[in-house]
Amino acid sequence: MLQTLFQYIQFPEQKTLVSCQRIFHGRGHAYKGLEHVNIDWLPPVVLITLYREESDSWLQDVAKQVMQHLPTCRSVQVQYRSRSLAPFDLVAGDEISEFEVVEHDLKYHVQLGRSQNVGIFLDMSNGRKWVMENAKDKKVLNLFAFTCPFSIAALAGGAKHVFNVDNNSGVLNRGRENHRLNEVDMRSVQFDKIDIFKSFGRLKKHGPYDLIISDPPSFQQGSVDIKRDYAKLIRRIPQLLKPNGDIMLCLNSPTLGEDFLHALVKGECPECDFVESVNPPAIFKEVESGKGLKVLIFKYRP
Repeated sequence: MLQTLFQYIQFPEQKTLVSCQRIFHGRGHAYKGLEHVNIDWLPPVVLITLYREESDSWLQDVAKQVMQHLPTCRSVQVQYRSRSLAPFDLVAGDEISEFEVVEHDLKYHVQLGRSQNVGIFLDMSNGRKWVMENAKDKKVLNLFAFTCPFSIAALAGGAKHVFNVDNNSGVLNRGRENHRLNEVDMRSVQFDKIDIFKSFGRLKKHGPYDLIISDPPSFQQGSVDIKRDYAKLIRRIPQLLKPNGDIMLCLNSPTLGEDFLHALVKGECPECDFVESVNPPAIFKEVESGKGLKVLIFKYRP
């Protein structure tokens, strides 16, 4: 199995060595026997994510190989998604828990061991690039903002203002840090802790918007069930979005495909025309179509 893993790890070329990226994606079930393994390059850290236990010797062998291929790697760590609370552990090298990564020449804070998610979702890289390329002079509503990577990308692309919304003040505080890290003019950005599905009036107050970004979790106990709740947002598009404005609808559920979003838009806001899909980077290969991240762009034409 190790031989198969090393055969398919996509080590970055020199020109992309400084960029954070996935280098092995087993969760797409494209590599038999390795469905439980993901490996990310978060310079200078390699993070191995395990959804099923592996031996210490297996981890040491992987660490030895990746450190040989990545001379700037200073630490190899593992996150056990197979264990309660998804703990992190050091495999080899230095103990590094907080640092900065780069994507599309923008910087983001990363924290290992503080929470289940490190602070940036690598499968959304092309989505952030799309926002950077399509946000010029636009007023942007960033829903489920998390640590605000979409906001950083929008402002880097020339957005005139971004309103970041999440129901978790902790991640919004990390979002503020990301903006300061990128030396953003803080007058062009706003942050608000809002339960999105219960506070549409506050969203409308700051609108209308030229671009809405919606990247919700699939399920959060007590707050979000996207199969139940996404329709509530989509039917509000006419109250939030300017005519000819764009909306990016994201879906992370492995059990719901693009057809789910298309059906919702057709039923709840038929004035929205489908424009395009934004696919994740090629390394996020999925054997079964529709299991991975879905990102759809619509234009509102009332």
